Amino acid sequence: MRDRLTARAAIAALTTEFEELVESGVADHDTDGDGPLSWAGYADSRARAAARTGEEESVVHGLASIGGRSCVLVSFEFGFLGGSLGRRTGDLLEAAYEAARTRGLPLVSLIATGGSRMQEGMVALTQLQRVARASARLRAAGPAQLAVLRDPTTGGGWATLGAGADVILALPGAQVGFAGSRVRPADADPHAYTAEGQLAAGQIDAVVPPDELPETVARWLQALHAPGSPALGPAPVPDALSATGLPVTGWDAVRQARSPSRPRAEAYLDAYFDHRLPLGGDRCGGTDPGLRCGFGRRDGRTIAYVAQCGTATRPAGYRTAARVIRLADRLGVPVLTLIDTPGAANDAEAERAGAGAAIAGTFAAIAEARVPVTTLVIGEGGSGGALALAAPGNTYVTQDSYFSVIAPESAAAILKRTPDEVRATADQLRLRPQDLVELGIARAVVRPDPSED
Repeated sequence: MRDRLTARAAIAALTTEFEELVESGVADHDTDGDGPLSWAGYADSRARAAARTGEEESVVHGLASIGGRSCVLVSFEFGFLGGSLGRRTGDLLEAAYEAARTRGLPLVSLIATGGSRMQEGMVALTQLQRVARASARLRAAGPAQLAVLRDPTTGGGWATLGAGADVILALPGAQVGFAGSRVRPADADPHAYTAEGQLAAGQIDAVVPPDELPETVARWLQALHAPGSPALGPAPVPDALSATGLPVTGWDAVRQARSPSRPRAEAYLDAYFDHRLPLGGDRCGGTDPGLRCGFGRRDGRTIAYVAQCGTATRPAGYRTAARVIRLADRLGVPVLTLIDTPGAANDAEAERAGAGAAIAGTFAAIAEARVPVTTLVIGEGGSGGALALAAPGNTYVTQDSYFSVIAPESAAAILKRTPDEVRATADQLRLRPQDLVELGIARAVVRPDPSED
């Protein structure tokens, strides 16, 4: 799909109110000349672009309301020299970030750019440093940054405003990539440079059809700009969804946790949240289909979530989890984690993908979090791959779960025991829910809500 909306048409399609900001600190660079390089004909090119688009530069910014949610909005005008970034573009972008910082508002960027402006050479390229610095200042101040990738989003625009945002949405079929169509290798896979390809590679969070974009962005602004009040405390512990009784033996606990009929993460998340906004991908080229991450709304409150779905968690999953936990911590949003994994993936591919470092990053994200983290073990709690997502001192367990230093089969193998000793080993590991409470690992065994009977 070719999105060739003008900057203002893109704004109008998304917002209910928009007030353009004209910043006094923005210099009127080179409007009467051929720019910092004295590039012959550059002034004429700018004049033609201005006449064609009605804009004086490749970006427009201002205060906006999207679904009743306030933000600072930046929109690129691709018709103005391909939406390229020059020195004056840098001024306007820096002003937009500063407006968001001083007003304490999220920044939403509607990006459509071919990259840096050739007619300004290195002067244009160094605007990326200015954008990166302004983005870092806004991030340090707290407000979230959300990017909408239009067609195309390439070059420095992708590598700063786009890929540097906290939440990255894209329109279907948009061209997205650091290399533009005229400079990438001739034999390159074209799918890699699309919104869909970037989604599959874990570089963006969602591909959103144009008619769904206003509601999606409004919901994200509600979630990201409505942090949970510290006075409300941690995320509430979910009710158990299974009436299974407590296991008698350790092996009973393992069997119950591994039962195909046991409720999984999706059921818990659906029951817990009024609605959810998923985040996906580790921003390093990977995704983990066995992990659910994002922000959700519950009783008018925003809560971030990370939920394992019963599979071995891969390095990309741990990196995604750490990303979400750190974002929630920055925004002051409490976190809920649901544990259900036989353990971290330990195949050769996982090792090459940095399993150890990824798990360490998740441990660190939990340890460093200033916001409260609530954990519920809803199935298997296998070794460090599960513990990495557990909140010290605020972990709960369901009756059909277990938590162990390692799966009993692996424990028996490590201890050089025979297969028929696995069940006895499970008892010795004291991995049942009631054992975990007695040992002080879990605070309580969670049961179903009696009002649901």
